[in-house]
Amino acid sequence: MQPLCPPFPRQCIGVIADTHGLLRPEALEALKGVDRILHAGDIGDPDHLDALAHIAPVTAIRGNIDRGHWAESLPETVSLTIGGLRIHMIHDRKALQGDPRAAGWNVVISGHSHKPSIEEGSGTLWLNPGAAGPRRFHLPITLAFLWEEASRPCAMIHPLLV
Repeated sequence: MQPLCPPFPRQCIGVIADTHGLLRPEALEALKGVDRILHAGDIGDPDHLDALAHIAPVTAIRGNIDRGHWAESLPETVSLTIGGLRIHMIHDRKALQGDPRAAGWNVVISGHSHKPSIEEGSGTLWLNPGAAGPRRFHLPITLAFLWEEASRPCAMIHPLLV
């Protein structure tokens, strides 16, 4: 099955957050075929990282509910480069210190709010994939896809039909 990313980008990244111990089969199905998975925290169950790793390599950060020995090995933030995407992940966007552009990041991924959003400003794409776990606050259940197109980061929010 092809990933749901628009017209076959070179590399498609699945972005998920706030699963809170519930890794829905709809999320696993939607992520099939991606080249990489980024989890922006509030995982809730370390086995879920293993399940995601059966689909694609996973990079994950610790969220505020991630506690215990298993979570200690997860960083609170991570910066990585995938193709031309210079990505910084932090669970709570409000905790971000510094200027993404000055740091060289063209994508900042966060979770925490459970509100899916894509914003662009000052050369940075701000992506919150929303929450893919238990429904909260009457918000949709979502994840996101991220890719590079014409040397620019592009993203889309993908609702999960649950």
